[in-house]
Amino acid sequence: MIDTKAFGREANRTAGATHEARPLFFIADLHLSEAIPKTVAAFEHFIDVTTNDADSVFILGDLFEFWVGDDMLDPSVTGERAELARRMTKRLHMLSERGIGLYMMHGNRDFLLGPHFMKEAGAMLLPDPFVVTAFGSRIVLAHGDGLCTADRNYQRFRDVARNRFAQNLFLRLPLETRLRISQRMRTNSKDARSTGMSAKYDVTKQAVSALFIGSRTQTMIHGHTHRPAMHREVEGTRWVLPDWELDVDPPRGGYLRIDRNGVRALPL
Repeated sequence: MIDTKAFGREANRTAGATHEARPLFFIADLHLSEAIPKTVAAFEHFIDVTTNDADSVFILGDLFEFWVGDDMLDPSVTGERAELARRMTKRLHMLSERGIGLYMMHGNRDFLLGPHFMKEAGAMLLPDPFVVTAFGSRIVLAHGDGLCTADRNYQRFRDVARNRFAQNLFLRLPLETRLRISQRMRTNSKDARSTGMSAKYDVTKQAVSALFIGSRTQTMIHGHTHRPAMHREVEGTRWVLPDWELDVDPPRGGYLRIDRNGVRALPL
């Protein structure tokens, strides 16, 4: 279901208004892990170089392959995954050190990113969906999994996974147990999709239409589906962000840039 209550909670400052010439950047679905070093390096370059002239960076979910709790950032936690989590968090904080706003949204893999991570990364957590005003236009942002309403099994899982009580129960488990569960779920998900991209894994026209109408916008940006494109819908323009995978051939990746000249999809 579309949470229309989120539409009232817009950004505490209008993106692109303070520094009119500075653009906004949008990315999603990087699925960072120690297993994809080229993708990690591309993200570090994106933060260090590509965003130099940015007003704000928006990460619309699934920055990490999975996130099992903010205790991953504890220096006492060992292992490559924890080391990567701390390294990426410090890298993100460099944006705020340069005066660049960082806004993040939960994805279907990293919905347990919590307040400690947001503080350490210098990020503001956005609800899903969320409306931002950029260069005079209202734009609705979403991760995109909530729009895949044909996959009823996943929507039931999503309702449970986003439940605060269920999350607290999971976070009480030992870290190693949480990691094993998440890895098993990720493997099962990959196996289910390996037979081909079923239509049920894509957004539905009904959900897209409801989000456009409910948010009173004519531009939508989301990720999740790994099907980057610009769609002309009846209600407006829908931009689907690309996933990042630089460790395969051919490599994939890209981002959206919004400035006074409009919206552009750009490669890495």
